[in-house]
Amino acid sequence: MKALRNLAVLSAVLASGAAHAQYTDGVIKIGVMNDMSGTYSDLSGQGSVVAAKMAVEDFGAAAKGLKVEIVGADHQNKPDVGSNVVRTWIDREHVDVIVDVPTSSVALAVNEIVRDKNKVFLDSGAGASDLTGAKCSPNTIHWTYDTWALANGTGGALVKSGGDTWFFLTADYAFGQALERDTAAVVEKNGGKVLGRVRHPFPATDFSSFLLQAQASKAKIIGLANAGADTINAIKQASEFGIVAGGQNLAALLAFISDVHALGLQTAQGLILTEAWYWDLNDADREFAKKFAPQNKGHYPTMVHAGVYSAVTHYLKAVSELKSDADGKAIVEKMKSMPTDDKLFGKGEVRKDGRKIHPMYLFEVKKPSESKGPWDYYKVRATIPADQAFRPLKDGGCPLVGG
Repeated sequence: MKALRNLAVLSAVLASGAAHAQYTDGVIKIGVMNDMSGTYSDLSGQGSVVAAKMAVEDFGAAAKGLKVEIVGADHQNKPDVGSNVVRTWIDREHVDVIVDVPTSSVALAVNEIVRDKNKVFLDSGAGASDLTGAKCSPNTIHWTYDTWALANGTGGALVKSGGDTWFFLTADYAFGQALERDTAAVVEKNGGKVLGRVRHPFPATDFSSFLLQAQASKAKIIGLANAGADTINAIKQASEFGIVAGGQNLAALLAFISDVHALGLQTAQGLILTEAWYWDLNDADREFAKKFAPQNKGHYPTMVHAGVYSAVTHYLKAVSELKSDADGKAIVEKMKSMPTDDKLFGKGEVRKDGRKIHPMYLFEVKKPSESKGPWDYYKVRATIPADQAFRPLKDGGCPLVGG
């Protein structure tokens, strides 16, 4: 239990019914692991536990005779902590599926553990496209977004609109490096140039020296290959340095509605970003957000929260069909064979490489004068169709794809 010391561990039995012998211990146990207290806590955190709970309730687990339990833990953005939690969950607490896991270095470690122990990993929070590339696993589904999709959306749009010289300010770990790599490839493919790059510690608070290097490069676009509080702090400090006022533009390569909320529209207005989901796209999304917010300190859901809801929903459909939660590979194979269809992401599919396929959206942050109320922050610049939003299956190098 040493691995769980100082971790926020939450547990709630969400549905009860007749225990079935096919389910290990008579319970389907879902482990939501993420950053509950640090850099990524607003975009995932306790909100992901809320989203998983809502998915179980909306699925009607009790009426179907399923007993479902959710546990949550804080991985502190550390691969060793996350690995210890997952091993304890699986070996001692009989957790069947690991959900969320922002911070790609943690997610890549979890990916291997879950494969070895034949459980299921549903990644909503981490971005590294390697999870459906060279590191793909028959036990993992990458649900919400990835670095290739972000690069294709934000990077591609900005280069095509004239932002053809770039300087990257990158979080120095797996996610930031993957996002920089994938975006640089898109920039260069579209005729742009990368003038330089600098890596910052993760997490960081002082971006002064890094921003001065970016400013000195004279690049038209400063690409922020980071997320959460790192992105918020970098944008705030860039404003203090007058970088945008001086003619350069910031590209938030991964930004969430929680970041925009923290920045305020006055500072965030005009930012271009790519997301998989936004609460105000349709009536079903708005209904979900209004039910979710009171359970999450009034904060509206991010795409990570929506992804947790969608992934858990599809997982429950698969184990219900199989009438078993024992064989992780068999469950993931079942999830791939069934079309995805839920009220937040609509209809889609899970490919052979474990990539969940759905549209992505290019958003622009509204001016304060354009916002009509709380959390009304985005306007749609473009919808990226599902068949264009993610890396082509043949290009990822996933061993599961074959030929």
